[in-house]
Amino acid sequence: MKYDKNGALLECEIPGLEKKSGKVRDVFDLGDTLLMVVTDRISAFDVILPTGVPGKGKVLNQLSLFWLEFLGMKNHLVTADTAKYPDVLKPYAADLQGRSMLVRKVKMLEVECIARGYLTGSGWKEYSKSGTVNGQKLRAGYQNASKLDEVLFTPTTKAVIGDHDEAIDFAQTRAIVGDETAAKLRDATVSLYSKAAEYALAHGIIIADTKFEFGIDDDGSLILADEVLTPDSSRFWPQASYAVGSNPPSLDKQFVRDWLDSINFNHQPPGPELPDDVIAKTREIYVKAYESLSGRKLA
Repeated sequence: MKYDKNGALLECEIPGLEKKSGKVRDVFDLGDTLLMVVTDRISAFDVILPTGVPGKGKVLNQLSLFWLEFLGMKNHLVTADTAKYPDVLKPYAADLQGRSMLVRKVKMLEVECIARGYLTGSGWKEYSKSGTVNGQKLRAGYQNASKLDEVLFTPTTKAVIGDHDEAIDFAQTRAIVGDETAAKLRDATVSLYSKAAEYALAHGIIIADTKFEFGIDDDGSLILADEVLTPDSSRFWPQASYAVGSNPPSLDKQFVRDWLDSINFNHQPPGPELPDDVIAKTREIYVKAYESLSGRKLA
């Protein structure tokens, strides 16, 4: 295992197992299942930063586990109990505890499914120019951070590390996955978001938007997979500070993005080292998101 000077896990290493790494997750092939390990790496503007945020991976993993249980949709989880992991993983149990899960292999769909309940970010930028979001025409009169009249399904392509996801419309989604699956993706995305957003609002958090990923099981059924409703895949706003017309402070990595912009980072690798105060504040934001939504203390 590779930790940095602050105790952040930057890379999980398990000799003898095939590994694929994303921006944050290291995924190991165990045959019938995969081990997903959530490191403490943090990315911004599609650049993986050299500094980790201690405990961030545990927040993402445990919040995903919370939502998988709450949402109730068929998903890829086998277990997150390290005592039930295969023997080959037992020597690494302490490192894996709280930041990993065993999941079933499913055929992942090559579309990232984004639900928007509020108009912000790239959606607001597009609307300001053309009155549309992902090519969907909206009524006039919205402001930045306005609640949308209805939840929008705004899918994107899946980009490789270092590239940017590209917004696509529903016709393009159908071309990628087929008509029936595209409809299932849209309906599942809107339904899951709506259920989670209602719950979160009752706990003082607005979910402005979020990203889901899905796969297809052997029997053809849709499977919820990867991370679910985390600060890395969602925009969380504390309800108490929400106001239409400006970007509310958020419980996600926007704080890091803002700091990078304040030092005129050019959004190209390599990224800069994060100072200790930015690391500490980012950790605080992630833990608050988890504890506010789950009602649990971070293990």
